[in-house]
Amino acid sequence: MNKYWYKNAIIYSLDVETFKDSNNDGTGDFEGLKGALTYLSSLGVTCLWLLPIFDTPNRDNGYDVRDYYKIDPRLGDMGHFAQLIDAAEEVGIRILIDLAVNHTSVEHEWFQKAREDKNSKYRNFYIWVDEKPDDPEKNMMAEEGEPAISWKYDQKAKAWYFHSFYPHQPDLNLSNPDVQKEIFRIMHFWLKMGVSGFRIDAAPHMFKEKGRMDFDGDPHEIFRRFREFVETQKPDAILLAEVDLDPNLYDKYLGNEDQMHMLFNFYVNNFLYLAFAREEATALAKAMQRMPNIDEKEQLAVFLRNHDELNLDKLSKVEQEEVFDAFAPKENMRIFGRGIRRRLASILGNDRKKMELAHSLLFTLPGTPVLRYGEELGMGEDLSMEGRSSVRTVMQWANEKNGGFSNAPTDKLIRNVISGGEYGYEKVNVSDQHRDPDSFLNWISKAIDYRKEFPEYGWGKSTIIDTGNPKVLGHYIKSEKGIGIAFHNFSNKKQVVEFDLSIDEDLEDIIDTFGNKRYEAFDPKDGKITLTPYGYRWLHKRNMYL
Repeated sequence: MNKYWYKNAIIYSLDVETFKDSNNDGTGDFEGLKGALTYLSSLGVTCLWLLPIFDTPNRDNGYDVRDYYKIDPRLGDMGHFAQLIDAAEEVGIRILIDLAVNHTSVEHEWFQKAREDKNSKYRNFYIWVDEKPDDPEKNMMAEEGEPAISWKYDQKAKAWYFHSFYPHQPDLNLSNPDVQKEIFRIMHFWLKMGVSGFRIDAAPHMFKEKGRMDFDGDPHEIFRRFREFVETQKPDAILLAEVDLDPNLYDKYLGNEDQMHMLFNFYVNNFLYLAFAREEATALAKAMQRMPNIDEKEQLAVFLRNHDELNLDKLSKVEQEEVFDAFAPKENMRIFGRGIRRRLASILGNDRKKMELAHSLLFTLPGTPVLRYGEELGMGEDLSMEGRSSVRTVMQWANEKNGGFSNAPTDKLIRNVISGGEYGYEKVNVSDQHRDPDSFLNWISKAIDYRKEFPEYGWGKSTIIDTGNPKVLGHYIKSEKGIGIAFHNFSNKKQVVEFDLSIDEDLEDIIDTFGNKRYEAFDPKDGKITLTPYGYRWLHKRNMYL
């Protein structure tokens, strides 16, 4: 199969436990997901990214792993997972799984052995000090009643261990070759099970020197070994990393002698929301111009929302307040002082024009688009749930009990189902939108079809077009596969901009291909692009598709 399939994939992110319940115990499972694969295939999805599926105490949505070789029994067993892999392959869908190896659960066998015996090899699997550091690093994820530092004292070990996140998630000592070997074993196992790669959780934290963790040479060599190992075992498998850093550091994880295949583009995501809040494109255009050149083997993943809070830490405090005022005016809509715990549809006021504009951007910005489950329906959040759980409600399949997610008693569901109001399953569900030709679901499916038809958005180099109008973003992406051009109006007023084809000798014979309405055909001699309020237009070079 195409070694670079990820350059033009449509990735769909979901948590198995909240997607579809097949046995009515209130928790989604592999059998339920397998039955939903035809829906995902018809939507246009080509790759699933599954949130953690490993055995876990489940104190952090599965990111606290107890055993990397066992499935969370609530989801099924290894047989069910093998059946899911086969069924997905039959409908042309690959599967990526979340690999959280920056830390484990305190219940993991390695940590338990490390606590029991100071001379055990497992003691060096984690990061320990005998005395609490004088100036311990602050930790914002500390649980209530815990000190807000990144060191926790363990009574059994009579020592302090380091944790980047929650105290029940001790960090692994990635500088230890034995730990690296264990990670290779884990990858090997799951690649043999048929996955197409891994989403690497908290990648920057894996190389940060903590306590006694001391790398011999360049710590990024670990990622190079990861990539070499993965490609040796399965040549078309990939590593997709969570790297929420400034873009001038992207090259340290993407290029630099083959490390990650893909990175999530958090930076552009931040400035996209600033542009939405201001109703002008300038902030997004500037962010796009900061992106590094991406070569054939690498890619950025673009997204609108993910399974966590909408983290705005790349914005200044003033800019964050602008976004908060526009999209999270109430304190219970915010989290960690830097994020929003709402879904996209409610952030945008359930305004169809704005939702289409946002997704048109998702499908035309340079990179590979990633959709979050329910986004295609316009699902909302439940702010009565604590923390990040507000955006992790169960999938809404139909206007029936529990939104068609499960026939279990409602109080037995793994997460809340949204009922009543603007975003309740009674109004927002797959079944009803399937039957409505004008639904948002059917619009998303159509937009995905166009995105697949014009692969240059995933392959080419992006150039910002000077529209002379801060309300309109214009950019074109050029590759040997063709030229794609997109214009987006961030304002609630009609805009007309000039488009001078002379900026590139190859921008001739372009035609309209997709937009929020059927615009009058673009006339190169006139050079004017008209956009209705929150309008968008995609244009392409004619002779590439004859």
